[in-house]
Amino acid sequence: MKKFVVFDLDGTLLDTIPDIANAMNRSLKQFGLPTHPFDAYKVFTGNGALMLTKRALNGREEFLDQVYEAYSKDYGVNNQVDTAPYQGIPELLKFLNEEGIGIIVYSNKGHADTQEVIRHYFPDIRFLAVQGAKKELPLKPDPTALNALMDELGLKPENGLYLGDTVMDMRCAKACQIPAVAAFWGFQPKEKLLQEEPEYTLDTPFEMQALVKKHLDN
Repeated sequence: MKKFVVFDLDGTLLDTIPDIANAMNRSLKQFGLPTHPFDAYKVFTGNGALMLTKRALNGREEFLDQVYEAYSKDYGVNNQVDTAPYQGIPELLKFLNEEGIGIIVYSNKGHADTQEVIRHYFPDIRFLAVQGAKKELPLKPDPTALNALMDELGLKPENGLYLGDTVMDMRCAKACQIPAVAAFWGFQPKEKLLQEEPEYTLDTPFEMQALVKKHLDN
């Protein structure tokens, strides 16, 4: 049976905060609204662009439609400026390709943006699937979309691992019955992730290779 790893995108594969923060701050400025420091966006992200916009507005939801549209356009053309893979991620993905282990990217970022940044930053990596948020599907932690994707690919949850940096990822992994791996290098604090009782925890991407060998080589 095919072995696989599901990856979150923002805060797991890529540090996207600089481009997200700059795009949203520019959008807020258009309407004379207060901007936020980069670290604030680590709290704002994780539940899709609409929720990101609501959090950035901090109660000024009369501007929601306008700022959301401005942000979507801005980020769509500025999502590859200061974004970068975390150290060790390119090597990890190459290792998985070499070992014949399938790679799935599953994100609450918009589907088009998800596919674009993956193509740009990992052009030489083979992926089983790259899926972002779609209007017709619920966002994670709801398991519907990921379960459907696994069914489509003929994958069994016990043959996989799910690596993510947020509470939403841990809950989605558990809802799909995939062993959850908490990435401590991402956006959310270690303490929050530990409260979700993931099966495994990692301080750096370099540790993932050993975990894959241990968990999937059987």
